[in-house]
Amino acid sequence: MSLKLEHVTKRFGQFTAVNDLSLEIPEREMFGFLGANGAGKTTTFRMILGLLDASEGQITWDRHPLNYSTSHLVGYLPEERGLYPKLKVRDQLIYLARLRGMPKNEALAELRLWLEKFKIPEYENKKVEELSKGNQQKIQFIAAVIHKPKLIILDEPFSGLDPVNVEQLKGAVLSLKENGATIVFSSHQMHHVEEMCEHLCILHKGRPVVHGALKEIKRTFGKKNLMIHADFPLDYLKDHPGVVKSRMTMEGAELQIEGELVAENILQEIVGKGFIRKFALEEPSLNDIFIEKVGNSYE
Repeated sequence: MSLKLEHVTKRFGQFTAVNDLSLEIPEREMFGFLGANGAGKTTTFRMILGLLDASEGQITWDRHPLNYSTSHLVGYLPEERGLYPKLKVRDQLIYLARLRGMPKNEALAELRLWLEKFKIPEYENKKVEELSKGNQQKIQFIAAVIHKPKLIILDEPFSGLDPVNVEQLKGAVLSLKENGATIVFSSHQMHHVEEMCEHLCILHKGRPVVHGALKEIKRTFGKKNLMIHADFPLDYLKDHPGVVKSRMTMEGAELQIEGELVAENILQEIVGKGFIRKFALEEPSLNDIFIEKVGNSYE
């Protein structure tokens, strides 16, 4: 049961929002969907949900098209949250669950399980407008998953949350994956994608510029990061052969270099010049890869 996008294009008049996008997202997989603002992420999500029709290409789940008849299989957390502020949490979520074909008593039991999990059982009979932004987001998340969907789409799920709430929500997302859901999520915070996703796609102007397994993407990027903490000046290293980018810090230098051989040469160069507290060669971060591929258009 995989989600498949084949040569999907979406045009709005003369503007092409998504351009010939082909992806396959395996079952029980956590898939990261990245891109600058306006790259086409939300448009792609809306096509997967059947809210927008593709201009060309097709989208299937388990080889069947996605439409209203499959809506009970899909859960969606939109970037623009949309709960009714005057309604009580319980009434609202049971209503939404019943729209997806869930019996009332089952929906109530599931709601209470989630409220316990998020340590907010007392919010069952509160109006949404009485809750903090972080807790409203938890309720919106429960609305997306209460009917136990097989495919879950999360658009910027962690935006605006404090670190404690981010960890709680992350735990909830990972538990859904362990229970067999396929999860696609977009985020501007690269470290979340790096931490949680095995595969990802970076969209740029509606086209995929990077797509594949995270480990493979990092391996083929070629460049490495070198972190040096030392008690003598390192600014001259910015002109060292093989150094692509450099940033001087209070502790020393952060360098992006072309490969391991460059690190060896730099080490030989600085040994004996003073005390070296740290010399660490690291894989490129997803942030480095994103900036290289998407460049100045990132907002």
